[in-house]
Amino acid sequence: MALQGPFAVIADSPAPDVVDALRAAGGFPIVETTWTDAQQALASVEPEAVILAEPGADRFRPAALAELLGEQRQKGAGLYMPVIARTRDDGASAVADTLAIAANASPQRLIRRLSTALRIRTLHGTVLRRTRTLASRGEQLPELSTGDPLDEATVLVAGRGRSYPALSVALGERVGVVGALSVESAARALKARDVDGVVIGEGFGPKIVEALLTVLAEDVRFRDLPVAVLGSHPAVIEPFTIELANLERVAEGPQRLVERFLPYVRAHAFGQRLKRMLKSLDAKGMLDPDTGLLAHDAFWRDLNRAVDDAEKRGVGLSIARFSFDGGDRRVSLDAARLVGRLMRQVDFACREADNSIFAVFTETDLRAAHVVARRIASVLKNTMLAPDNEKGGVDTAVTLATLKPTDSVDSLIARVVGEAAAG
Repeated sequence: MALQGPFAVIADSPAPDVVDALRAAGGFPIVETTWTDAQQALASVEPEAVILAEPGADRFRPAALAELLGEQRQKGAGLYMPVIARTRDDGASAVADTLAIAANASPQRLIRRLSTALRIRTLHGTVLRRTRTLASRGEQLPELSTGDPLDEATVLVAGRGRSYPALSVALGERVGVVGALSVESAARALKARDVDGVVIGEGFGPKIVEALLTVLAEDVRFRDLPVAVLGSHPAVIEPFTIELANLERVAEGPQRLVERFLPYVRAHAFGQRLKRMLKSLDAKGMLDPDTGLLAHDAFWRDLNRAVDDAEKRGVGLSIARFSFDGGDRRVSLDAARLVGRLMRQVDFACREADNSIFAVFTETDLRAAHVVARRIASVLKNTMLAPDNEKGGVDTAVTLATLKPTDSVDSLIARVVGEAAAG
């Protein structure tokens, strides 16, 4: 994709490799500035992205850089602005939320990574424009969450070496973690759920690492996914660095990997949030941007219509309630998104304020609803996050009720909720 500028390249020494790569990709204009002149140089432009081209220089000016970037984001009405920092080692940048890339990475890799980040900026700009347009018409809009995207992010951690527990704990303190001890279990997890990053820890041989990277590289859904490999195997990883734009190898321990990796996870989770918001706007607010399920009011309107239709046509209708003992908001969001992936197209669901989930199975009698609900509950048990990343999964309680000739919506709901309370 051709890059649309302007772009700011900050370095006290010339960085012709970066500038030439930007120009070759169509980037224009390019503002080259030293650290001393950066504030003045950027005052007259609103850059699409900033590249810190001099490895390690940000460590000596973290406060000044943070202030400068804050001013730029404010000028851009809060629009996401990626900052890519070249680093000599595999550590993180000194400024929070900066995307680190090795100084010896090829210009092609840098441009691929920049393009990935700019797609998130484009998404954000689209959401902001659509929101302003709809608001000017007086339409009620869903709210885009302003919380840290890491609070709802999930990372798949594959590994079985000595560092695996430390890696899982270090990541689990910041994001939801799904563990996998083999390539097969990692592939199943990727098929069953959405993740915001993949970490391949120690304990796998080169062929296993290559197999897992091949799975990721061959599926277009994962091309922009942040992927980090801990430890050795540089020769195995190198062939995948172009297909997987956000692939990094960290030779040091788990903590360094987490510091370098989390900004990419945050960016990906933010992009997923924006995609759900766009779907919600397209549906005129009928979808909940947090879960992708129906919004509360839309669910109850559809349920009333479904009950009326079932009574007129004499067809079945069943409703299930999934509740999670001890589950927090992260667990509830994770479960809701999984339910959305598992449900049939003719069915619909919503997440309630108590974190439970109602799922309506249209044209389905109680026996068939049992089969569908059991399948969903089984996947939830084996796939969804555990509270505070504890082992053993989450206890999922499922209650079912089917529409009777004498039922109203209220009596149907009372029965499924009452059975849950009785259980």
